[in-house]
Parts: sequence; structure tokens; C-alpha cells
Amino acid sequence: MISREDAFALLKKYNKEAFHLQHAITVEAVMKWFADKLGYGEDATHWGVVGLLHDIDFELYPDEHCFKAPELLKDAGVEDDIIHSVCSHGYGITVGCGKTIDVEPEHEMEKVLFAVDELTGLIGAAALMRPSKSTKDMELKSLKKKYKSKGFAAGCSREVIERGAEQLNWDLNKLLEMTLQSMADCEDDINAQVAEL
Repeated sequence: MISREDAFALLKKYNKEAFHLQHAITVEAVMKWFADKLGYGEDATHWGVVGLLHDIDFELYPDEHCFKAPELLKDAGVEDDIIHSVCSHGYGITVGCGKTIDVEPEHEMEKVLFAVDELTGLIGAAALMRPSKSTKDMELKSLKKKYKSKGFAAGCSREVIERGAEQLNWDLNKLLEMTLQSMADCEDDINAQVAEL
């Protein structure tokens, strides 16, 4: 399997904007947290690498998102299972070039990635609105209020988040609560990595 170090170098080859790098680091940390909580602790690094690489093609090729990724990853020798997982997070979404991503999430890890990708963005945006700028003191009811406000973080698709919860057979509250907790637990580590960018 590609090492975390090599995966991060590959990510930075195609992504220069701090926002995209921070999102990748956040999703990586959240994925590792979920691996531990869901009984896949031995595979936490694998889950993390998938999270780190999931948007590898988004900055340079937003209209071909999840269609350009296989080429970039294959050229770097990344394994097919990681490529499948990366592409599956866009399942059912039609991108700018008019194609709809048809790689379906199969493993629980892929379903978690699908569910948390947009949600981490929404939670991050909600944290920035707080005096503390932190997820650590954010309560679930506060997050739910932001979630229900259609104008807030409008780019974070509630439909995708809800489809993600359905694929996991979780109610939305469970997904919101666990993802918020994961971001709070990982916040210091995420911030330390982002500070080094």
C-alpha cells in the first residue's frame, strides 16, 4: 500500500491551495477516527490514506472530479482498491463535464467517506462562526441548527450527507454526532499539520 508520506507528497503534487490541503488532512483524520470507532483499527492508516487522496483531482480538474483521479493515482502506482475508494465518494454525483460518477461505495470505509466528506466542510464552516473557532465546544444542537439552515454552507450538499447516512443504515443524528466528535477529537492534530503547510 502507498505510504502516508508518499500519499501526502502525491496530494501536494496536484493541490497547492491551503483550503484543499486542509480539507484532505481533515478527512484523513476523521477517516482514521472512524476506523478505530467502527472496529477497523488495524486498517486506520489505509482509511486515512483514502481520505487524504479522495479529492486529488479536484483542484486542477473540478469538471472531471473522480474521472481524472484514476489516471493521476495509477500513474503514481497507487493500488486499485484505493482508486475505487477514492472514486466512490462521488457516487451518483454529476460533475461539470456532464458525466455522473457510477463507482458505488461497497466497503463500510467507502460509505463513511461518502457520508463525511461534505459534512466535514459544513462542520468546519460552523466552527469558524463560533467565538472559539473550534469544534471542541460545539454542541450537536448548534450543528443541527446550522445544518437545517439552507443558506449556511450552501455548497455542502445535505442530500449527499443524507444519502451517506442511509448507505450506512444510520440515522442522520448519529452521523452528525460522530462526525462532530471526530473533528473535535482530531482538531489539535489537524491544526498542527495545517500550521506546517
